[in-house]
Amino acid sequence: MSTPENALDAEFPCVVEGTISEKTDLRIVIQETASQNQLRNKGFGEIQDSKFVLQAYEALYLIHTRRLVLSSSKAKNIDFGRLFEIALKHDKDILTKFLIYRDLRSRGYVAKEGFGFGVDFRVYERGEFERKPAKYVIFGVKEGVHTEAEAFSDALDQITKMGKSAVVAVIERRGEIVYYKTSKVRFAGNKIYPTAIAKTSSK
Repeated sequence: MSTPENALDAEFPCVVEGTISEKTDLRIVIQETASQNQLRNKGFGEIQDSKFVLQAYEALYLIHTRRLVLSSSKAKNIDFGRLFEIALKHDKDILTKFLIYRDLRSRGYVAKEGFGFGVDFRVYERGEFERKPAKYVIFGVKEGVHTEAEAFSDALDQITKMGKSAVVAVIERRGEIVYYKTSKVRFAGNKIYPTAIAKTSSK
């Protein structure tokens, strides 16, 4: 099985430099135009307030795959562990996001920030980034963590209206990720609880 490092070698051979700031919120900025273009072409980062910014999980992945050298006004080389500590202060779900993001990237998918349904990503089919809209919305769920069925059902309704497929990514206790395709089913004669419930199938 190929590692994330090997998967990225052929398509992204260069190392880029970035800076991190916590003045108001966490910002990871790439200054060099050539680096911005390389990252954008591979589905990393976006423009925010005229700056090219990486999400924390993107930066963690790029450091993990040895493609990003990160510095701040106080430190020249911020490693994975230190960036994780910083990111965790701003986002309690950063580990869940990173694990799912890393797994999707290792499988060849481009994943971008989701629509605000908790830990979720817009995921593009292989080879379709910037050519077609995202095909999937993937939710991150930790094994054993309680999830409200009504909120999940509402999210499924909205995703269906967007014309996208909903997928649940369950992070098992050993760190492995299993994906379940979701759909909705209604039971005839269910008068006490008429709301549709989610139906999952392994993917």
